Amino acid sequence: MKLVLAIVNNDDSNALSSNLIKEGFSATKLATTGGFLRVGNSTMIIGVEDEKLDAVLEIISNNCKKRKETVPSAVAAPFVSGIYSGRPIEVTVGGATVFVLDVDRFEKL
Repeated sequence: MKLVLAIVNNDDSNALSSNLIKEGFSATKLATTGGFLRVGNSTMIIGVEDEKLDAVLEIISNNCKKRKETVPSAVAAPFVSGIYSGRPIEVTVGGATVFVLDVDRFEKL
């Protein structure tokens, strides 16, 4: 058994959750905050049998696409050296950061 932790953009989390449920997977959604743009994220916690891991990863990939957004440079300035102008900058958001962990024991009480 595997434990999948998927950190996704809030804009993608509802579609991801719906599609996981539609395909028969249970998930717990936690509200989290990202460090770079300080925007809302969701961390999905998904327990899955080893043989179904690829199906879960495919659902995550299909629902969490990277995209470009324009943000004020002041939002990104602490993280991007030398950018302090008032002009907006384009950043990549979305996608998913996924951790897959082995589960030694699982019980549903």
